Amino acid sequence: MEQNRRSPWRFGVPLVCLLAGLLLAATHGVSGGDEIRRSDAPRLVDLVREAQQSVDRLTAERDALVTAIDTQHGGSPSADAALAAITRRSASLTAAAGLDPMRGPGLVVTLNDAQRDAQGRFPRDASPDDLVVHQQDIQAVLNALWSAGAEGIQMQDQRIIGTSAPRCVGNTLLLNGRTYSPPYVITALGDAARMQAALAAAPLVTLYKQYVVRFGLGYTEEPRPLVELVGHTEPVRMRFAEPAGPIGY
Repeated sequence: MEQNRRSPWRFGVPLVCLLAGLLLAATHGVSGGDEIRRSDAPRLVDLVREAQQSVDRLTAERDALVTAIDTQHGGSPSADAALAAITRRSASLTAAAGLDPMRGPGLVVTLNDAQRDAQGRFPRDASPDDLVVHQQDIQAVLNALWSAGAEGIQMQDQRIIGTSAPRCVGNTLLLNGRTYSPPYVITALGDAARMQAALAAAPLVTLYKQYVVRFGLGYTEEPRPLVELVGHTEPVRMRFAEPAGPIGY
């Protein structure tokens, strides 16, 4: 009977030991262990040190590049003087390039398409080309004004500069990417009498005036004591011709 009462302990004691071991293992895993925390510390310090060294190296490279740029672009007295000279030269050319507004005495020339008569008719023998202002007419007026020493010219609301090229598209005008309908108003700053003389002597302007009489095209010249020209504000884009390659047959 005594032996039968003691027999359950043969299984209870090992089970208690097994549970105690599992508990200790779980506690060690949750805490992480002192050994793990001590082994991670040196690795983190090394990473921080390497990152700081990388930052120091990149900072030194940046400072070297800044010094090189300053040396090439105004970092020395000679470079500062050269830059100042270029700036002064650019400022002196803005007026001639048409970038600055201008005002003074001048001449206003207006060209217009032919208008219908009181009965709403055009001349019978006129073709459609005879009744409109053409690109060559506008260019003839501009050339005459420039040849007479015009200091600046504006057409419609735009300043005429070296890259301006008026182009006729149907019965409208294309100028610097904008389209305009007649009448076309050309304002020139300069000696009005001299410019009028140049217009009177220009062959193509004389031909246009004949069409004015014959077909009713519009043309007026108005000297003014004060005209105002706007400055060209759009970016100035230069384009260069390139030689074409050989043509294959």
